[in-house]
Amino acid sequence: MRHFLRHVFSAARLNARYCHQSVYASHGTERRAAVDLGGRKLEISTGKLARFADGCSIVQLGETSVMVTAVSKTKPSSSHFMPLVVDYRQKAAAAGRIPTNYLRRELGTTDSEILTSRLIDRSIRPLFPAGYFYDTQVLCNILAVDGVNHPDVLAINGASAALALSDIPWNGPVGAVRIGLIDGQFIVNPTRKEMSSSTLNLVVAGAPCSQVVMMEAAAENVLQQDLCHAVKLGVKHTQQIIHAIQQLAREQKVVKRTPSSVFIAPAEMVEYARKLASEKVYAVFTNFTHDKVSRDEAINKIRLDTEEKIKVMFPQAEPYEVIESFDIVSKEVFRNLVLNEYKRCDGRDLVSLRNISCEVDVFKPLHGSALFQRGQTQVLCTVTFDSLESSIKPDVITTALSGIKDKNFMLHYEFPPYATNEIGKMGGMNRRELGHGALAEKALRPVIPKDFPFTIRVTSEVLESNGSSSMASACGGSLALMDAGVPISSPVAGVAIGLISRPSPEKYGEIQDYRLLTDILGIEDYIGDMDFKMAGTNKGITALQADVKIPGLPLKLVMEAIQHATVAKREILAIMNKTISKPRASPKENGPLVENVRVPVSRRAQFVGPGGHNLRRLQARTGVTISQVDEETFSVFAPTPNAMNEAQELITEICKDDQDQQLEFGAIYTATITEIRDVGVMVKLYPNMSPVLLHNSQLDHKRIQHPSALGLEVGQQIQVKYFGRDPTDGRMRLSRKVLQSPIATMVRTLHERQSITMETADRSS
Repeated sequence: MRHFLRHVFSAARLNARYCHQSVYASHGTERRAAVDLGGRKLEISTGKLARFADGCSIVQLGETSVMVTAVSKTKPSSSHFMPLVVDYRQKAAAAGRIPTNYLRRELGTTDSEILTSRLIDRSIRPLFPAGYFYDTQVLCNILAVDGVNHPDVLAINGASAALALSDIPWNGPVGAVRIGLIDGQFIVNPTRKEMSSSTLNLVVAGAPCSQVVMMEAAAENVLQQDLCHAVKLGVKHTQQIIHAIQQLAREQKVVKRTPSSVFIAPAEMVEYARKLASEKVYAVFTNFTHDKVSRDEAINKIRLDTEEKIKVMFPQAEPYEVIESFDIVSKEVFRNLVLNEYKRCDGRDLVSLRNISCEVDVFKPLHGSALFQRGQTQVLCTVTFDSLESSIKPDVITTALSGIKDKNFMLHYEFPPYATNEIGKMGGMNRRELGHGALAEKALRPVIPKDFPFTIRVTSEVLESNGSSSMASACGGSLALMDAGVPISSPVAGVAIGLISRPSPEKYGEIQDYRLLTDILGIEDYIGDMDFKMAGTNKGITALQADVKIPGLPLKLVMEAIQHATVAKREILAIMNKTISKPRASPKENGPLVENVRVPVSRRAQFVGPGGHNLRRLQARTGVTISQVDEETFSVFAPTPNAMNEAQELITEICKDDQDQQLEFGAIYTATITEIRDVGVMVKLYPNMSPVLLHNSQLDHKRIQHPSALGLEVGQQIQVKYFGRDPTDGRMRLSRKVLQSPIATMVRTLHERQSITMETADRSS
């Protein structure tokens, strides 16, 4: 009976869900739209796969196809924010491979998947309606990859189409393209091969009316005017994708659902909070003696008092409405202070930087270190060198899907909870830390020499945080690299630009008035409308990331933000150059070393050992890393000069036998038997030589099972002929057998008689 009821209830839920989907799923026909992007066709289709999802689309470019689904609950979430989850997953089957882990299936998420998920999230999140707090999930499933076209940009367009073609409230669509710069020519959605020679990798997501909703770029010192042109070109092509998705939505006659409740505080409650708190909040924000902690404490004190009075005045109010009422007022005061009075809460004007201080060589034993302080943001960066064997080697699936190969430069970003006076769990890497580290790594990568003989790891630990810690990591990382003696082509600095805007009351998504803020604080990021981060050298731009919190930015505003960031970047570089302006001419005394050592072929077997045992023991004993370069040459990496000296002594000891004695091919030598074995005898030709096996087959013309058949004993001297060394393992090739034939015996006897005759003649003379 219990199983029957469970089946009935499950069927009822499924039926209710299916009825809800009838607007979308009843369309059995597949619809397609094609867009011509730079002579290549981008195709968007819907209506064939995953029809129980609220929305589903398949985007194809070349033979690369990505399916994206969107599902949103019809009951509101308990959270007081937009609970959006975006998951982008790489499938091994899409690249024609089987995972190499022991289960032979996809496990966990890779860094590439997480960064792409963030890219999609930032493109679609700003366009959800205010107060829409319903659990929403967007899943991106790679169906096929041709090894030519990148699937990440297709996934952004797929997410846009899936949401636009669903009944989920969303003010899209958006379109996304990648722009490359090859030999001065801009390429739309370049192939993987083209990207390998491109100096720009810009992904731009555009909203309707030619507005920018997301940007992400890695560049090799691209000039400001080139970046601006690339952004404009990208936005132009995104409009074609938007029009195609809009056409599909019109054909499908999409009707958006009406949420059961939208979480917006009542106007009368907000007005009451305004009367109670606006003047007090204004006094705190105009008191420029406050720092982050004291300002937060003062605002929280006003918050608690105001919320208590609101609860008394509105006893039926929901907790969210009480909290939101005060938040609306505090944000309103803060934003009006910037928009109307051109004032910031720390007393700076709109384009001024915070106080900056730099220090290098903070800890002597480290290969490189720097402390970068900007206002109340403090970052400690360290540089560690290791052998090229320590470079990152991604799995075959990531290489097949994204083209990422070995990389010998990495930047790891750490954000411990004490940086914001909080308590939290340590360990693991969250998406935010991974994204911030990837941005700082993009900023520094173009200035790292391609042929640097070490793997470089920069660790950026945020010790204090009050805004723009990722750009502080780029600044601190540049200083630490120069302190370590890495010959970077130019110093790098980064800055964050913020935005406070006043929306147009007449048209959704348009901006009536705005102010750009240079070098934003944490509160300006939280309350503002944009976090525009840009890094580069004095010459050009190396990295860019724009997080937009409103439905879109006009191109004019984006161009202004790039200009403001360029000016600020140069000011920061001028300050950094006062501490250190170029890399150290020579590495530190305790810096790492790489040297090539020659191991003769004859000693290679002993040097490496069975299964590499001797080599691993040598590395464990000295702390060096050894890799083979060619037949006789090994590369030795040592973290310190002392480790190198110790390793070289041991290697010299192993190889010294061949340095003491030179043997002639075809010559006859007297060998001393050191050991009797079943398969032969171990012999030495000279005292400091390692014993060599003389096999039974080379002892005599007669076939013998044991050396004792010939009466051989330890310590006995025998005559052997030297035939050089085995080219595979370097062992000596000796033979006694060739000297045992009748002709050989006669020659040897004559030789001995001649020697005796000559000695007798010498004595008589």
